[in-house]
Amino acid sequence: MITTKVPGEQHMFSFRFGNYHLYRLLRRGSISTIYQGEHSYLGNKVAIKVLNSWMVTPEHCKRFNEEARLHASLRHPNIVRVLDFGVRNNIPFMVMDYATRGTLSQYFPLNTPVHLKLVLPFIIQISEALQYLHNHNFIHRDIKPQNMLLGPANTLWLSDFGITIALQPWSAHKHYTSVGTATYVAPEQIEGYPRIASDQYSLAILIYHWLCGRPPFIGTSLQLCQQHLYMPPPPLRDFQPDIPRAVEAIILKALTKDPYQRYMCIQDFTNDLQHALHDSTATPITDRLPIQHLSPHC
Repeated sequence: MITTKVPGEQHMFSFRFGNYHLYRLLRRGSISTIYQGEHSYLGNKVAIKVLNSWMVTPEHCKRFNEEARLHASLRHPNIVRVLDFGVRNNIPFMVMDYATRGTLSQYFPLNTPVHLKLVLPFIIQISEALQYLHNHNFIHRDIKPQNMLLGPANTLWLSDFGITIALQPWSAHKHYTSVGTATYVAPEQIEGYPRIASDQYSLAILIYHWLCGRPPFIGTSLQLCQQHLYMPPPPLRDFQPDIPRAVEAIILKALTKDPYQRYMCIQDFTNDLQHALHDSTATPITDRLPIQHLSPHC
């Protein structure tokens, strides 16, 4: 999200915003806008997320501040850093590392099949960031390639924690508003009951999309939600017969409708993919304990 570039000189400009000099629009959303800029005195390039002026209400400012505090508390090499936070003319803004190499949606065009060995290094980094979140009882809830940034040396940074929630013992059965991106959202998240395993499902959809050159389900947002809830995903080999059966079985396990039948933790999922890549006869782990509501630790 932070580094999606909008081409065209009309998006170049120059103005001061606090201690920062903003000069390029990266992404405009309904709630906030992302700019590329630099610190006016230090000169380091940054990405600056600014709450849109028409959204500056007490409730939206509170949510934006909560997102910034949560994001700033996360310390992991595969999570984009929050460098600063401030308020200018009553408008809050958040300053983050600028990902110079764009997003994974730009690096791997989603409509072109990609071999597992090419995407696996990024999958491992994604899973490490997610395992860190899950170990602290956070659920990201919006896993998609646009929220995966590429920094120097192809370091992956997970971003956009606007709908991340903290799952606590007293909120294990709390109903949440159904949010996320329809292509990647897990069935239980659609129903308003996200779990740690919901991020695993979303990542599995993304890997399916990479390997097959298409997601398992296609349609409008309503149609996608219905398919996530009720339809089994087509076998990957229906679209790419060269995909090893072991890889197919691993991904389909992570796409089970029942979150308690998926992998116990996301690192188990990634580990099986690594084994399958190096051994075409590898079989998925089937003797895992049932996944727990609040015990994501591996």
